[in-house]
Amino acid sequence: MSAHPIIDVSDLRLDYGGTTAVDGISFQVFPGEVVALLGTNGAGKTTTLDVLEGYLKPTGGSVSVFGVNPRTERARIASDIGIMLQEAGFFGDLTVLETIRAWRRFTPNAVGTDEALSIVGLEPKAKTRVGRLSGGEKRRLDLTLAVLGRPKLLFLDEPTTGLDPESRRQTWHFLKDMVDHGMTMLLTTHYMEEAEFLADRVAIMDHGRIVRHGPVSDIVAQESSARISLSASQGVSAQTLPPIPGAEIREADGRISLVTADPQPVLLHLLRWAEDNGAALQGIEVRTASLEDVFLDVAASGKVQA
Repeated sequence: MSAHPIIDVSDLRLDYGGTTAVDGISFQVFPGEVVALLGTNGAGKTTTLDVLEGYLKPTGGSVSVFGVNPRTERARIASDIGIMLQEAGFFGDLTVLETIRAWRRFTPNAVGTDEALSIVGLEPKAKTRVGRLSGGEKRRLDLTLAVLGRPKLLFLDEPTTGLDPESRRQTWHFLKDMVDHGMTMLLTTHYMEEAEFLADRVAIMDHGRIVRHGPVSDIVAQESSARISLSASQGVSAQTLPPIPGAEIREADGRISLVTADPQPVLLHLLRWAEDNGAALQGIEVRTASLEDVFLDVAASGKVQA
């Protein structure tokens, strides 16, 4: 890993009036890395990207991108940066090819139109009007425009929001291929599987602060609890289950979860209760914690943890 980070954030703070959107965060991104910022809406992820992209002036702390201030010296680094917003503004009456040609006019060192179309497999849609593209195809066009100038660093804000599972996975593979060819990425996402697939490191934000930071495997390893989950059904819910020593009972999206550091006695207690009460337990699963579990625990606690 290079000794010189492409992105260097130190004690970054940004206030909106009386609200603190980013509260003293620090992290670095090195060449060839993919780092994912995770967090619920309002955690400070997009605001952090806005500062790094040079659109917002921080209230405190410092940031550098390619060794310079991205707000005051943006012109110096603009050609090395690509930005994929949550939603780009397109002219619906233009075709895909016309859109790419228009963007090429003000993109330094832009790739050719044929290569641009091939980056994410848009050749069959070259003559299709943008307004007639599917959501997944529009996101692929977003990505194409973000990498037209062969950037060294790519900012991605929720790159696969609204995509169907197939289109999402296709986009992951497009991005992975770009990383394999040397691109560095900083992205925000709500999809834990996306972060696990793409990111070398993740930083989970909560109320403007980074509360977990490191490789996915390390973050999950710090979560000592396991999950016993089952389907909620008639007569079986978080309210009807008895208190079980050593377990925290939760219910969401039709599933009941028992969070515990020692799953075996908790599972035995649950099965005995079901037998004594004639309850039919459905869809029982026992598993170790995942990145999604860590994320949900942070979101549920609302507490900053070192």
